[in-house]
Amino acid sequence: MNTVTAEIVSVVLLLGVLAFAVVRPRGLPEATLAVPVAVLVTVTGAVPWPEARAQVGSLLPVVGFLAAILVLAQLCADEGLFTAAGDLVARACGGRTGPLLGGVFVVASVITAVLSLDATVVLLTPVVLATAARVGARPRPYVYACAHLANSASLLLPVSNLTNLLAFTASGLSFTRFAALMTLPWLAAIAVEYAVFRRVFAADLAAGAYPPRPREDPPGIPAFTLVVLALTLGGFVVTSFAGAEPLWAALAGAGVLAVRALAKRETTVRGLVRSANPLFCLFVLALGVVVKAVVDNGLGAGIDAFLPDGSSLPALLAVAAVAAVLANLINNLPAILALLPVVAAAGPGPLLAALIGVNLGPNLTYVGSLATLLWRRILHTHGAAPDLGHFTRLGLLTVPATLAVSTVALWGALQLIGV
Repeated sequence: MNTVTAEIVSVVLLLGVLAFAVVRPRGLPEATLAVPVAVLVTVTGAVPWPEARAQVGSLLPVVGFLAAILVLAQLCADEGLFTAAGDLVARACGGRTGPLLGGVFVVASVITAVLSLDATVVLLTPVVLATAARVGARPRPYVYACAHLANSASLLLPVSNLTNLLAFTASGLSFTRFAALMTLPWLAAIAVEYAVFRRVFAADLAAGAYPPRPREDPPGIPAFTLVVLALTLGGFVVTSFAGAEPLWAALAGAGVLAVRALAKRETTVRGLVRSANPLFCLFVLALGVVVKAVVDNGLGAGIDAFLPDGSSLPALLAVAAVAAVLANLINNLPAILALLPVVAAAGPGPLLAALIGVNLGPNLTYVGSLATLLWRRILHTHGAAPDLGHFTRLGLLTVPATLAVSTVALWGALQLIGV
């Protein structure tokens, strides 16, 4: 197979895999098509077997971490952490929609940063829906906040997003240096989102709410779970300085909560395996091989020729914009896999700018990130389907603004902190 043919075939196969993941006919898992396609590009020589094996090997620690953090997030939900957070926000807002929106922003941002965007989409969104219903508020501002913050608030830590983990592995940065450089962009993105939400959803917020009725059995704050989470977060820092994978800290935290839940018969081994979503993890591995076929047969060279050199502010803005466009064309996970070979060689500045693009850009379209697709699916199951036109208009207001402000903040952090 010549290079041009291999590139065309690889692109068509990648788009087919992504389309299948979006539609999921008959509810089939994403891996149903991705795995055979990964085998196909290997058998046809679009990706030589040694390179495919190396790609899978490089992704295994990242995917293992993803599985561990999914289990950890589910166990936190089982312990009542998200329900307690929703109850706390409902009581604190006192029937006022402004504080309620602010509370949702805080909770969603923290959960996304610490437990990853999947926890916000899958576990927090239903709680937010229930909380809005409990206080008689229109739910749209709060559930849309979950979708946007699952992407925008995932900038802070290497563990906040699968794209972050991939970039972190290639960056050479420590856990704390990564977090220090991304703190200002994270805060900037959240601030812009909040300002836009207050304006766009002014009518929904003006509709008001009422103080929640006291619960007969209010959910308590799971102190043990919070301690385990804090120790797990500390473990991420320790493993970074020790040169070990963050996977081990995630496994330790999930293991402690899993043993406790099994001992109390609050979960089962089968339930733990299901919460790790092994078929989705398999999809990520297969997708990595398919994306490598696209990158190696022409896309990588095209990106290298198109992206500017250096870490100047105009260069960082251009990298972030290209990354955002690419994320909306082929999804953010394939986008960062395609960008990494180029931006990692350019240094931490362009790499983190690309991360801003692939994390914030998906707020423009449903297909930009798998998390947004999952959020849409969850709202459908709860009878609160989002409106495509409204989602797109909101994205047109937030995405360019958050990209610009967060990238400027990154440039400022690079000047102040250095790499």
